[in-house]
Amino acid sequence: MSVNIASLAKSVLEIPMDIVYLHGLSLDTLIGVWEWERKVKQKIVVDLDLGMDILPAAKSDTIDDTTDYQAVATRLAKLADESSFRLVEAFAEAIADILLSEFGIVWVRIRINKQGAMREARSVGVIIERGQAG
Repeated sequence: MSVNIASLAKSVLEIPMDIVYLHGLSLDTLIGVWEWERKVKQKIVVDLDLGMDILPAAKSDTIDDTTDYQAVATRLAKLADESSFRLVEAFAEAIADILLSEFGIVWVRIRINKQGAMREARSVGVIIERGQAG
């Protein structure tokens, strides 16, 4: 498979990619594979980098022209409250699906930190990047 780097770079440069971020979002959810984890909600810390063109919001100075990060936080808190994933990988994919489909985000980087999952490590988790198809 041959990739035309010049064409790819040109297409990337034509798309404005600003990032609105929401880091340190603390969510309580049932998550894990062990029996005790299926009974007790755990704190998950989520960092989001949301790729979008913020120029319309910068020009209008209105929240209607950008992604309302309070709305994002509220929606993800609802997901966390109602879900019971076994793996942080599955939780991260569910977050990506919501952000891409419900909020019109074109690209997202999601970091999920499951603090306390291992005594030997301060934190463990996943980082995924997803984008709109097409």
